[in-house]
Amino acid sequence: MKNRDDRVPLDARGASRRRFLRGAAAAGASALAAGPASALSFDLEAFFQKHFREMSQEDIEALQTRLERKYESRYGKPFNVASTGPIDGVVYGYGLDIGRCIGCRRCVYACVEENNQSRDPEIHWIRVLEFEREHALRGIDLEEGNPYYDHEKVPAEGKFYVPIACQMCEDSPCTDVCPTGATWEEPDGIVVIDYDWCIGCRYCIASCPYGARHFNWGEPQIPADEVNPDTHVLGNRPRPRGVVEKCTFCIQRVRNGRYPACVEACPVGARKFGNLLDPNSEIRYLLANKRTFVLKAELRTQPKFFYFYG
Repeated sequence: MKNRDDRVPLDARGASRRRFLRGAAAAGASALAAGPASALSFDLEAFFQKHFREMSQEDIEALQTRLERKYESRYGKPFNVASTGPIDGVVYGYGLDIGRCIGCRRCVYACVEENNQSRDPEIHWIRVLEFEREHALRGIDLEEGNPYYDHEKVPAEGKFYVPIACQMCEDSPCTDVCPTGATWEEPDGIVVIDYDWCIGCRYCIASCPYGARHFNWGEPQIPADEVNPDTHVLGNRPRPRGVVEKCTFCIQRVRNGRYPACVEACPVGARKFGNLLDPNSEIRYLLANKRTFVLKAELRTQPKFFYFYG
């Protein structure tokens, strides 16, 4: 698998952030000097935190402990912030049967619950687009899809549905444009984000051809009784205002041998998931025996998210 950062060293990719940090150091010092109230609103330790890939195991454990204490204080319940790494010999792939999808959006809300997405302002990592069935004959143009359909019953007559989330591209435009190296592809194919190094420039949002990235314009709100305390530092841990987030194939689940939440929630079995390197996996069977396709193939982003009909 290609390592996207071989071409641009991490030190170079992070240079702009370090310049920003040096320029902002005085602001941190001023906040601390201004008194306890200002200091409490400025997390100096998080501000000067190393990039995740530059951290030692000791650094990562300290980060986990700090985040667990932070979230426990905020939500009033014990938290587990894991840092489970990729499994050797595994590259994840996703399959979605458009012929079966009924547009019920259960996947959307299972994702919200599992991945601690903000309820207010509302953020969804999965969008389900509704199309006229006649459009299937000429191909899928995402611009023609309606994400705001509202029917008493689904599937609606004459319609079909295409759920969209991060496509986990092998040649991902979003990782190319990030000025701080805050987003990258892991060895298991999952494109992740270091939320502490995201500066909110939104270049990745502009470059993603699938609309899969989402920006926290407001402070994310999750009711304490709904928050999921089983998290991953690069995945579903609660995010702050001003950073970008997206699907991670439920990294906190799949690296522990479980399916993504959306796969388990689908009532019709339209969603498939597995190891692309395992010739006996379900995803490899689909690729060998179904007429699969990827969205916007002409862009050559090489998604690891495949669609098929029946």
